[in-house]
Amino acid sequence: METILARGHPQIKARHSTTLMITKDRVVGPRGDCVVAVGADKGARDLTETLKRAIRAGHKVRVTLKVGDIAEVIHGLGHPALALKHPTDLVIRKSRFTCGRTLAIEADKVACDLSRTFVAGLRDPAAEIQISVEVL
Repeated sequence: METILARGHPQIKARHSTTLMITKDRVVGPRGDCVVAVGADKGARDLTETLKRAIRAGHKVRVTLKVGDIAEVIHGLGHPALALKHPTDLVIRKSRFTCGRTLAIEADKVACDLSRTFVAGLRDPAAEIQISVEVL
């Protein structure tokens, strides 16, 4: 398991229907409706090599996002084509599309699937968001 720490942002919409993104960037643009956390302390390339190998082996991936007392759990799949080399971003996808920022594919939840109560917590710029990534 690996932990990532990030922050909330008032512009978080979390309405994208196919992806969810965590970024090291500190701002969310008006088109960033997949972003759920900013100011992360890790991008894809910062993950440990042990975790990257396990994800690339095609194992199930569980990502838990926690803000305050509320948590959301997302399940997806790893894949050998996941480069995990992007310097700032981590993306979870419902599709099978892969690129350097993709953390997991065929996910059971993305940004639009998060509870609106949880998303309200993500909009607080003082909120610390804890993200755990586990390979099952």
